[in-house]
Amino acid sequence: MAQDIPIAGTVQPGYEAVRDAFIANFHREEAEVGAAVAVYVDGACVADLWGGYADAAGTRPWARDTLINVWSSTKGVVAIAAAMLVDQGRLSYEDPVAKHWPEFAAGGKGAITVGQLLSHQGGLNGFLEPTTVEDLYDWTLATSRLAAQTPFWTPGTASSYHALTYGYLAGEVIRRITGQDVGGFVRDAIATPLGADFHIGLPVAHDWRVGEIVPPGNTTIGQAAPAEIPARATVNPRPDPTSPNTRPWRAAQIPAANGQSSAHGLGRIYGAIANGGTLDGTTIISPAGIDRMREMRFPGPDMLLGPRRWAAGVSLNVMPNFGPLPETFGHSGWGGSYGCANRERRIGIGYVMNRMGSTLVGNPRSSSLAAAVFSAAGG
Repeated sequence: MAQDIPIAGTVQPGYEAVRDAFIANFHREEAEVGAAVAVYVDGACVADLWGGYADAAGTRPWARDTLINVWSSTKGVVAIAAAMLVDQGRLSYEDPVAKHWPEFAAGGKGAITVGQLLSHQGGLNGFLEPTTVEDLYDWTLATSRLAAQTPFWTPGTASSYHALTYGYLAGEVIRRITGQDVGGFVRDAIATPLGADFHIGLPVAHDWRVGEIVPPGNTTIGQAAPAEIPARATVNPRPDPTSPNTRPWRAAQIPAANGQSSAHGLGRIYGAIANGGTLDGTTIISPAGIDRMREMRFPGPDMLLGPRRWAAGVSLNVMPNFGPLPETFGHSGWGGSYGCANRERRIGIGYVMNRMGSTLVGNPRSSSLAAAVFSAAGG
Protein backbone atom coordinates (compact mmCIF):
# COMPACT_ATOMS: atom_id res chain seq x y z
CA MET A 1 0.00 0.00 0.00
CA ALA A 2 1.25 3.50 -0.87
CA GLN A 3 0.60 4.74 2.69
CA ASP A 4 3.00 2.11 4.06
CA ILE A 5 5.95 3.62 2.16
CA PRO A 6 7.40 6.86 3.51
CA ILE A 7 7.06 9.50 0.78
CA ALA A 8 8.01 13.12 1.39
CA GLY A 9 8.66 16.35 -0.49
CA THR A 10 6.68 18.81 -2.53
CA VAL A 11 5.40 19.43 -6.03
CA GLN A 12 4.15 22.68 -7.48
CA PRO A 13 0.58 22.91 -8.83
CA GLY A 14 0.39 21.25 -12.23
CA TYR A 15 3.12 18.71 -11.44
CA GLU A 16 1.05 16.32 -9.34
CA ALA A 17 1.50 13.63 -12.02
CA VAL A 18 5.20 13.53 -11.14
CA ARG A 19 4.31 12.57 -7.59
CA ASP A 20 1.89 9.94 -8.90
CA ALA A 21 4.58 8.43 -11.15
CA PHE A 22 7.10 8.53 -8.31
CA ILE A 23 4.76 6.68 -5.94
CA ALA A 24 3.83 4.17 -8.64
CA ASN A 25 7.49 3.19 -8.99
CA PHE A 26 7.36 1.72 -5.48
CA HIS A 27 4.71 -0.75 -6.64
CA ARG A 28 6.21 -2.10 -9.84
CA GLU A 29 7.39 -5.68 -10.20
CA GLU A 30 10.96 -4.30 -9.97
CA ALA A 31 9.98 -1.79 -7.31
CA GLU A 32 11.95 1.01 -5.75
CA VAL A 33 13.53 0.43 -2.36
CA GLY A 34 14.53 4.08 -1.94
CA ALA A 35 14.59 6.89 -4.47
CA ALA A 36 14.35 10.62 -5.04
CA VAL A 37 13.66 12.98 -7.94
CA ALA A 38 14.19 16.73 -8.34
CA VAL A 39 12.82 18.73 -11.27
CA TYR A 40 13.69 22.29 -12.29
CA VAL A 41 11.76 24.34 -14.82
CA ASP A 42 12.84 27.87 -15.75
CA GLY A 43 15.34 27.77 -12.90
CA ALA A 44 12.74 26.96 -10.23
CA CYS A 45 12.26 23.66 -8.41
CA VAL A 46 8.80 22.32 -9.30
CA ALA A 47 9.16 18.82 -7.86
CA ASP A 48 11.36 17.64 -5.00
CA LEU A 49 10.38 14.16 -3.83
CA TRP A 50 12.01 11.37 -1.87
CA GLY A 51 10.79 8.15 -0.34
CA GLY A 52 11.35 4.56 0.65
CA TYR A 53 14.44 3.35 2.42
CA ALA A 54 18.17 3.96 2.18
CA ASP A 55 18.97 0.34 3.05
CA ALA A 56 17.75 -3.03 1.77
CA ALA A 57 16.50 -4.01 5.22
CA GLY A 58 14.15 -1.04 5.35
CA THR A 59 15.48 0.40 8.60
CA ARG A 60 16.61 3.84 7.36
CA PRO A 61 14.04 6.07 5.66
CA TRP A 62 15.37 7.87 2.59
CA ALA A 63 15.97 11.57 3.36
CA ARG A 64 16.21 14.61 1.13
CA ASP A 65 19.99 14.62 1.60
CA THR A 66 20.54 10.88 1.19
CA LEU A 67 23.49 10.27 -1.12
CA ILE A 68 23.78 7.30 -3.44
CA ASN A 69 26.31 6.08 -5.99
CA VAL A 70 24.98 7.22 -9.38
CA TRP A 71 27.35 5.16 -11.55
CA SER A 72 27.67 6.62 -15.06
CA SER A 73 25.48 9.61 -14.29
CA THR A 74 28.85 10.84 -12.99
CA LYS A 75 30.05 11.08 -16.60
CA GLY A 76 27.57 13.82 -17.46
CA VAL A 77 28.87 16.05 -14.66
CA VAL A 78 32.45 15.44 -15.80
CA ALA A 79 31.37 16.41 -19.34
CA ILE A 80 29.97 19.67 -17.95
CA ALA A 81 33.30 20.29 -16.19
CA ALA A 82 35.17 19.83 -19.48
CA ALA A 83 32.64 22.05 -21.27
CA MET A 84 33.31 24.80 -18.74
CA LEU A 85 37.02 24.70 -19.60
CA VAL A 86 36.14 24.93 -23.30
CA ASP A 87 33.84 27.85 -22.52
CA GLN A 88 36.70 29.57 -20.67
CA GLY A 89 39.08 29.13 -23.63
CA ARG A 90 41.38 26.81 -21.68
CA LEU A 91 40.49 23.75 -23.77
CA SER A 92 39.13 22.99 -27.23
CA TYR A 93 37.27 19.88 -28.31
CA GLU A 94 39.53 19.90 -31.38
CA ASP A 95 42.73 19.91 -29.32
CA PRO A 96 44.83 16.75 -29.52
CA VAL A 97 44.65 15.16 -26.08
CA ALA A 98 48.46 15.02 -26.12
CA LYS A 99 48.60 18.83 -26.17
CA HIS A 100 47.56 18.77 -22.53
CA TRP A 101 48.75 15.25 -21.62
CA PRO A 102 51.98 14.61 -23.57
CA GLU A 103 52.39 11.01 -22.38
CA PHE A 104 49.09 10.17 -24.06
CA ALA A 105 50.73 10.35 -27.50
CA ALA A 106 52.30 6.91 -26.94
CA GLY A 107 50.91 4.00 -28.90
CA GLY A 108 50.01 6.08 -31.93
CA LYS A 109 47.49 8.26 -30.07
CA GLY A 110 48.98 11.65 -30.86
CA ALA A 111 46.12 12.71 -33.15
CA ILE A 112 43.19 11.71 -30.92
CA THR A 113 41.18 14.82 -30.09
CA VAL A 114 39.45 15.75 -26.86
CA GLY A 115 36.12 15.58 -28.69
CA GLN A 116 36.80 12.04 -29.84
CA LEU A 117 37.84 11.04 -26.34
CA LEU A 118 34.65 12.45 -24.79
CA SER A 119 32.40 10.82 -27.40
CA HIS A 120 33.76 7.30 -26.83
CA GLN A 121 35.61 7.21 -30.15
CA GLY A 122 39.17 7.02 -28.79
CA GLY A 123 39.55 3.24 -28.85
CA LEU A 124 40.42 2.97 -25.15
CA ASN A 125 37.20 1.50 -23.83
CA GLY A 126 39.05 -0.88 -21.50
CA PHE A 127 42.40 -1.66 -19.97
CA LEU A 128 44.87 -3.85 -21.85
CA GLU A 129 46.76 -4.94 -18.73
CA PRO A 130 44.93 -7.16 -16.21
CA THR A 131 43.14 -4.76 -13.88
CA THR A 132 41.30 -5.30 -10.61
CA VAL A 133 38.61 -3.18 -8.97
CA GLU A 134 41.24 -2.20 -6.40
CA ASP A 135 43.47 -0.89 -9.21
CA LEU A 136 40.72 1.62 -10.02
CA TYR A 137 41.46 3.38 -6.73
CA ASP A 138 44.99 4.28 -7.94
CA TRP A 139 44.72 7.30 -10.25
CA THR A 140 48.33 7.27 -11.41
CA LEU A 141 48.23 3.56 -12.19
CA ALA A 142 45.00 3.80 -14.18
CA THR A 143 45.96 6.88 -16.19
CA SER A 144 49.49 5.67 -16.93
CA ARG A 145 48.15 2.37 -18.26
CA LEU A 146 45.76 4.18 -20.60
CA ALA A 147 48.44 6.61 -21.75
CA ALA A 148 50.69 3.71 -22.76
CA GLN A 149 48.03 1.71 -24.63
CA THR A 150 47.45 1.37 -28.35
CA PRO A 151 43.78 1.94 -29.34
CA PHE A 152 41.62 -1.12 -29.91
CA TRP A 153 40.24 0.44 -33.13
CA THR A 154 41.09 3.36 -35.37
CA PRO A 155 40.03 6.44 -33.39
CA GLY A 156 37.21 8.42 -34.95
CA THR A 157 35.81 5.51 -36.98
CA ALA A 158 33.50 3.98 -34.36
CA SER A 159 32.29 4.41 -30.81
CA SER A 160 32.14 1.85 -28.03
CA TYR A 161 31.19 2.93 -24.55
CA HIS A 162 34.18 3.64 -22.28
CA ALA A 163 32.35 2.45 -19.16
CA LEU A 164 35.19 2.93 -16.66
CA THR A 165 38.05 4.44 -18.65
CA TYR A 166 36.11 7.58 -19.68
CA GLY A 167 36.57 9.09 -16.24
CA TYR A 168 40.33 8.66 -16.14
CA LEU A 169 40.73 9.97 -19.68
CA ALA A 170 38.55 13.04 -19.29
CA GLY A 171 39.63 13.54 -15.70
CA GLU A 172 43.34 13.56 -16.51
CA VAL A 173 42.80 16.22 -19.19
CA ILE A 174 40.95 18.29 -16.58
CA ARG A 175 43.71 17.69 -14.03
CA ARG A 176 46.47 18.70 -16.45
CA ILE A 177 44.70 22.00 -17.21
CA THR A 178 43.45 22.95 -13.75
CA GLY A 179 46.01 21.34 -11.46
CA GLN A 180 43.14 19.77 -9.49
CA ASP A 181 41.85 16.24 -9.43
CA VAL A 182 38.51 16.05 -11.18
CA GLY A 183 36.59 15.66 -7.92
CA GLY A 184 38.15 18.82 -6.54
CA PHE A 185 37.42 20.78 -9.71
CA VAL A 186 33.80 19.60 -9.81
CA ARG A 187 33.43 20.54 -6.14
CA ASP A 188 34.91 24.02 -6.50
CA ALA A 189 33.58 24.97 -9.95
CA ILE A 190 30.16 23.27 -10.03
CA ALA A 191 28.86 21.73 -6.81
CA THR A 192 29.77 24.43 -4.29
CA PRO A 193 28.71 27.44 -6.40
CA LEU A 194 25.37 25.81 -7.24
CA GLY A 195 24.77 24.34 -3.79
CA ALA A 196 24.59 20.92 -5.46
CA ASP A 197 25.13 17.91 -3.19
CA PHE A 198 27.35 15.99 -5.62
CA HIS A 199 30.74 14.41 -4.87
CA ILE A 200 33.51 12.52 -6.64
CA GLY A 201 35.78 11.25 -3.86
CA LEU A 202 33.46 11.38 -0.86
CA PRO A 203 34.90 12.51 2.50
CA VAL A 204 34.32 9.97 5.26
CA ALA A 205 32.30 12.55 7.21
CA HIS A 206 29.44 12.06 4.75
CA ASP A 207 29.30 8.27 4.96
CA TRP A 208 26.35 8.31 7.34
CA ARG A 209 24.24 9.85 4.58
CA VAL A 210 25.04 7.27 1.91
CA GLY A 211 22.38 4.76 0.87
CA GLU A 212 23.09 1.10 0.29
CA ILE A 213 23.18 -0.02 -3.32
CA VAL A 214 20.83 -2.97 -3.88
CA PRO A 215 22.22 -5.00 -6.81
CA PRO A 216 20.00 -6.19 -9.66
CA GLY A 217 18.98 -9.82 -9.85
CA ASN A 218 20.77 -10.05 -13.19
CA THR A 219 22.11 -7.59 -15.70
CA THR A 220 21.89 -7.40 -19.47
CA ILE A 221 25.11 -5.71 -20.65
CA GLY A 222 24.23 -4.17 -23.98
CA GLN A 223 23.34 -5.84 -27.24
CA ALA A 224 26.94 -6.38 -28.38
CA ALA A 225 28.59 -7.40 -25.10
CA PRO A 226 29.87 -10.81 -26.27
CA ALA A 227 31.97 -9.20 -29.01
CA GLU A 228 35.64 -8.72 -28.20
CA ILE A 229 35.89 -4.93 -28.44
CA PRO A 230 32.71 -3.96 -26.55
CA ALA A 231 33.42 -6.55 -23.85
CA ARG A 232 36.68 -4.81 -22.97
CA ALA A 233 34.60 -2.18 -21.16
CA THR A 234 32.96 -4.65 -18.81
CA VAL A 235 35.31 -7.57 -18.10
CA ASN A 236 38.68 -6.09 -17.02
CA PRO A 237 37.71 -5.55 -14.31
CA ARG A 238 34.15 -6.82 -14.20
CA PRO A 239 32.12 -4.17 -12.36
CA ASP A 240 30.88 -5.29 -8.95
CA PRO A 241 27.55 -3.63 -8.11
CA THR A 242 28.31 -3.87 -4.39
CA SER A 243 31.59 -1.90 -4.60
CA PRO A 244 29.85 1.41 -3.81
CA ASN A 245 28.91 0.03 -0.41
CA THR A 246 32.60 0.18 0.61
CA ARG A 247 34.68 3.10 1.86
CA PRO A 248 37.60 2.61 -0.61
CA TRP A 249 35.22 2.96 -3.57
CA ARG A 250 33.55 6.08 -2.20
CA ALA A 251 36.87 7.71 -1.35
CA ALA A 252 38.48 7.13 -4.75
CA GLN A 253 38.47 9.27 -7.87
CA ILE A 254 36.55 7.12 -10.40
CA PRO A 255 34.92 9.88 -12.46
CA ALA A 256 33.10 7.48 -14.77
CA ALA A 257 31.27 5.62 -12.04
CA ASN A 258 31.54 6.71 -8.39
CA GLY A 259 29.77 10.05 -8.11
CA GLN A 260 27.75 10.25 -4.90
CA SER A 261 24.72 12.46 -5.25
CA SER A 262 21.30 13.31 -3.97
CA ALA A 263 18.53 13.83 -6.52
CA HIS A 264 18.60 17.50 -5.63
CA GLY A 265 22.34 17.57 -6.35
CA LEU A 266 21.88 16.30 -9.91
CA GLY A 267 18.71 18.34 -10.28
CA ARG A 268 20.44 21.62 -9.46
CA ILE A 269 23.30 20.91 -11.87
CA TYR A 270 20.99 20.04 -14.76
CA GLY A 271 18.55 22.75 -13.71
CA ALA A 272 21.36 25.25 -14.28
CA ILE A 273 22.24 23.71 -17.65
CA ALA A 274 18.58 23.77 -18.74
CA ASN A 275 18.40 27.42 -17.68
CA GLY A 276 21.30 28.51 -19.89
CA GLY A 277 24.03 27.82 -17.34
CA THR A 278 22.63 29.96 -14.53
CA LEU A 279 20.74 29.05 -11.37
CA ASP A 280 19.77 31.34 -8.51
CA GLY A 281 22.10 34.04 -9.82
CA THR A 282 25.14 31.76 -10.18
CA THR A 283 26.51 31.14 -13.69
CA ILE A 284 28.81 28.21 -14.37
CA ILE A 285 28.79 28.17 -18.20
CA SER A 286 27.41 30.23 -21.07
CA PRO A 287 24.55 29.13 -23.35
CA ALA A 288 27.09 28.90 -26.19
CA GLY A 289 29.24 26.59 -24.07
CA ILE A 290 26.26 24.33 -23.46
CA ASP A 291 25.48 24.25 -27.17
CA ARG A 292 29.06 23.25 -27.98
CA MET A 293 28.86 20.43 -25.44
CA ARG A 294 25.61 19.04 -26.85
CA GLU A 295 26.64 19.17 -30.49
CA MET A 296 26.50 15.64 -31.92
CA ARG A 297 29.91 14.06 -32.47
CA PHE A 298 28.96 10.48 -33.30
CA PRO A 299 25.52 9.43 -34.62
CA GLY A 300 25.79 5.82 -33.49
CA PRO A 301 25.30 3.01 -33.11
CA ASP A 302 27.57 2.38 -30.17
CA MET A 303 29.18 -1.06 -30.25
CA LEU A 304 28.19 -1.78 -26.64
CA LEU A 305 25.03 0.24 -26.05
CA GLY A 306 23.40 0.07 -29.48
CA PRO A 307 21.36 3.14 -30.54
CA ARG A 308 23.19 6.16 -29.17
CA ARG A 309 24.02 9.69 -30.35
CA TRP A 310 27.10 10.93 -28.56
CA ALA A 311 27.90 14.58 -27.97
CA ALA A 312 30.93 15.75 -25.95
CA GLY A 313 30.45 13.42 -23.00
CA VAL A 314 26.66 13.57 -22.88
CA SER A 315 24.14 11.44 -24.73
CA LEU A 316 21.53 12.99 -26.98
CA ASN A 317 18.11 11.46 -26.39
CA VAL A 318 17.43 8.37 -28.49
CA MET A 319 15.21 6.53 -26.00
CA PRO A 320 12.30 7.54 -23.74
CA ASN A 321 14.66 7.55 -20.75
CA PHE A 322 14.95 11.36 -20.93
CA GLY A 323 11.36 11.95 -22.04
CA PRO A 324 9.84 12.26 -25.52
CA LEU A 325 11.90 15.08 -27.03
CA PRO A 326 15.02 14.35 -29.11
CA GLU A 327 16.84 17.54 -28.10
CA THR A 328 17.01 16.50 -24.42
CA PHE A 329 20.49 15.40 -23.34
CA GLY A 330 22.28 14.11 -20.29
CA HIS A 331 23.66 10.89 -18.88
CA SER A 332 22.19 7.87 -17.14
CA GLY A 333 23.85 5.42 -14.80
CA TRP A 334 23.90 1.67 -14.37
CA GLY A 335 20.67 0.68 -12.69
CA GLY A 336 18.60 3.71 -13.65
CA SER A 337 19.80 7.04 -12.22
CA TYR A 338 20.14 10.03 -14.54
CA GLY A 339 20.50 13.74 -14.93
CA CYS A 340 19.17 15.44 -18.07
CA ALA A 341 18.37 18.85 -19.46
CA ASN A 342 16.21 20.29 -22.19
CA ARG A 343 17.38 23.79 -23.11
CA GLU A 344 14.40 24.56 -25.33
CA ARG A 345 11.85 23.75 -22.58
CA ARG A 346 14.24 24.79 -19.77
CA ILE A 347 13.66 21.51 -17.91
CA GLY A 348 16.29 19.81 -15.77
CA ILE A 349 15.82 16.49 -13.95
CA GLY A 350 17.85 14.57 -11.39
CA TYR A 351 16.74 11.06 -10.40
CA VAL A 352 18.54 8.65 -8.05
CA MET A 353 17.68 5.32 -6.48
CA ASN A 354 19.36 2.44 -4.66
CA ARG A 355 17.68 -0.60 -6.22
CA MET A 356 19.42 -1.09 -9.53
CA GLY A 357 17.40 -2.09 -12.55
CA SER A 358 18.32 -5.27 -14.39
CA THR A 359 19.31 -3.65 -17.70
CA LEU A 360 22.33 -1.50 -18.51
CA VAL A 361 20.27 0.98 -20.53
CA GLY A 362 16.63 1.85 -20.09
CA ASN A 363 14.59 1.54 -16.91
CA PRO A 364 10.80 1.83 -16.66
CA ARG A 365 11.05 3.69 -13.36
CA SER A 366 13.37 6.29 -14.89
CA SER A 367 11.39 6.73 -18.09
CA SER A 368 8.02 6.98 -16.33
CA LEU A 369 9.26 9.93 -14.28
CA ALA A 370 10.65 11.73 -17.32
CA ALA A 371 7.41 11.14 -19.21
CA ALA A 372 5.39 12.60 -16.31
CA VAL A 373 7.66 15.66 -16.09
CA PHE A 374 7.47 16.52 -19.76
CA SER A 375 3.74 15.87 -19.91
CA ALA A 376 3.15 18.19 -16.95
CA ALA A 377 5.38 20.83 -18.55
CA GLY A 378 3.45 20.59 -21.80
CA GLY A 379 6.31 18.90 -23.69
